[in-house]
Formats: sequence, structure tokens, C-alpha cells
Amino acid sequence: MRSVRERVEAAAVKAGRDPDEVKVVAVSKMHSADALRRAIIAGCGMLGENKVQEAEGKIAELGREAVEWHLIGHLQSNKARKAVQLFDVIHSVDSVEIAAKLERICGETSRDSLRIFVQVDIAGEETKTGIAENDLTMLSDFLQTCRHLKFEGLMIIPPYFADPEATRPHFKRIREIRDNVIPGGELSMGMSHDFEVAIEEGATIVRVGTAIFGEREYGAGR
Repeated sequence: MRSVRERVEAAAVKAGRDPDEVKVVAVSKMHSADALRRAIIAGCGMLGENKVQEAEGKIAELGREAVEWHLIGHLQSNKARKAVQLFDVIHSVDSVEIAAKLERICGETSRDSLRIFVQVDIAGEETKTGIAENDLTMLSDFLQTCRHLKFEGLMIIPPYFADPEATRPHFKRIREIRDNVIPGGELSMGMSHDFEVAIEEGATIVRVGTAIFGEREYGAGR
């Protein structure tokens, strides 16, 4: 965790930014509760999980208040109620329908507020979720009417490139979209292989897994 924080600080300074502007979500999917516990002891304050079901067991073991819990993976409609119960922040709202359901559930469960990001797909990848740029205004307008959902910013999962520099145009574009849709809002972007470029382009939250936890303990994927 310390080495990642040092890299974050160096990238921020290089970009002329205050390092305190950049928060690190440790991506803990496919790692055990013991690994998460060690990360918390090492100073990790935010953990990111991809799946509601996997996170539920870890949160039960470690405690709801042990750390700030972030859902960074796609949220299925049938998992929305459980997500409202478990997570402090949801990064992957991608439709008016899921936003409306989260808003309704918050009201039904007396949850005063839920911080959310809108995931935008600017590359049009079939394997990725996220709202299309052309539909973003409609969702943003709806979120402005919500009592419980707190629209904090935008999130992106760009195409994977071996050379992190190739990702820069996507980070630049989502920053431009953010400036138009929610000026001053947060930007959740950048992972282990490209978070330094993301910081140079304005990321306020980076989602880092492998660089903190090492290779995943079970399952597959990058």
C-alpha cells in the first residue's frame, strides 16, 4: 500500500496537483478476507469489490464499519437492494432504471443518502457495461431530481492497452465529459497498469488491485 501511495503522490506532483486530491480504492475482488484485513491494518481505508455476493461474506466477516466499501463492478437489478445495504459508494450506475431502483430502495430502507458514480462507456466495447455518452444527459438530469442518490462523478473502464499511454485519450475524454455534465465532480479512473496516466489526466479516485494485493488468490482475469 505504501509503494502505491508513493507512486500516486509522484504522479500528482508531476501533474502539478495536490496528492491529497487523489484517493486510492484497493480492489479486493478475488482476495480473501484475511488479505483484506492485512490491507486495512496497513492503512487502506477504501476497498472495492466487483460482485455483491462475494462482498457480502467479506463484509460480514470484517465488519460494515471496518472500512469504506465501494462497489466497482456492474450492478444487476436483482442485487440492488443488497447493494444499498452493503456499500458506501456505487461506481457503476449506468441507466435511469438502476438509478431509480436504488433511489426507491433507499427510501424504503430509510437510507438517507447513497453516493454514486455514473459509469460511462465511451469506447463502445461490447464486453463492457456503462451508459453511452449520448444518453448521459438523461441520466444526469434524473439524478438531479433524486433525494437519496448523491451524484459524485463519473467512472470509466477504458479498453486495455499494454502501453498505458494509449489509454490517455480515453481519460482526457471522460474528463471533458465530466466538466460538461458535473463540473468539479469526481473522476474514478485508472487501475494498476495505468493509474499514473489517469492521475495526470485528472483522476480523483484510482482503483488499484494487483499493485496492492499481488495476483488474485482465486479466479481469473486482469
